[in-house]
Amino acid sequence: MIGYGTIASLALDCLAREPGAQLDTVICLTRKNGEARARAMLETAGDRLAQHRIVTSSLADFLEAQPDLVIEAAGHEALRDCGARVLAAGADLLVTSVGALAHVDLHASLLAASSTKGGALILSSGAIGGLDILAAAKLAGIEDVTYTSRKPPHAWRGTKAESVLDLDALTSESMFYEGDARSAALAYPQNANVAATLALHGAGFEFTRVRLVADPAAVANVHEIRIHSACAKISLKIEGRAAPENPKTSLTTGYSLAAQVLQWMSRR
Repeated sequence: MIGYGTIASLALDCLAREPGAQLDTVICLTRKNGEARARAMLETAGDRLAQHRIVTSSLADFLEAQPDLVIEAAGHEALRDCGARVLAAGADLLVTSVGALAHVDLHASLLAASSTKGGALILSSGAIGGLDILAAAKLAGIEDVTYTSRKPPHAWRGTKAESVLDLDALTSESMFYEGDARSAALAYPQNANVAATLALHGAGFEFTRVRLVADPAAVANVHEIRIHSACAKISLKIEGRAAPENPKTSLTTGYSLAAQVLQWMSRR
C-alpha cells in the first residue's frame, strides 16, 4: 500500500473483515513523517489483515520485499514518483489517482514500464460503476459521454472553484467548470479522478465532457453519467456518501478498492 489516508484505511479495514482474505504480508510506504500514522493503521487491522505488517519510507526497501500487488492510494505525486518503478519491478499496480494519467508523459511511462516488465497497470473504478456497459458502448461506437460531478460547496474548498465562486454564499446550484476530461483532471486533481476513469474506459480524454457543480442542496457526492452509443442510451446516477475525514472523497472509493483487491486475489 502506498498511502495511509482515508482511502487506504477504508480498504484495509474492509479486507481485514472479509473471511478468508488474510494476507501474508502488507507493507505500507509512507512519507518520512507519516510512519507513526501508517503503523497505527496497520495495527488497527492487526492479524486479521496480515501475518506480517511493515512500514517503510524507503521505496527501495518497499520494492526489495517483492510485492505481488501494489495499491496506490496517495495522490498524483505519489503515482508520479513511484508508479513506473513499481511496474518495472514486476508488481501489479492498482491505481486510485487515475486523474494523474491525464498527464500524457506519465501515462506513457507507466504503460511502457508495464509492457516491458510485465506488471499490470490496473485502474480503480473508484466512486462509480457502469464501466462494463461503457466498454460495451465503446465497442459499438460512442457518440458522446457527459459526466457531471455535483457536490456540496464545502467539498470544493481548497480547489480552483474558490476563485470562481463564493462557496459560502451559494444559495442555488452553480456550474463552475465545463470542458473536456483532461482539462478537468489537470485543474481539479482531487475531484476529477472519476472523469479520467470514464475517459480511459470510453471515448478518451478529449471526447469526454465534464461538468463540475457546487450545489448547497446536495447531501452527497453525486455522479451523473450519460452515454450515447450505437447500442444504447445510458444514464447512471450514483449518490456517494462522503468520507467524514475528507468530503472530497466518496466512501465508495475505499470499498471499491477492497473489492478489486479481492478480485485480483481470486485470480491467482
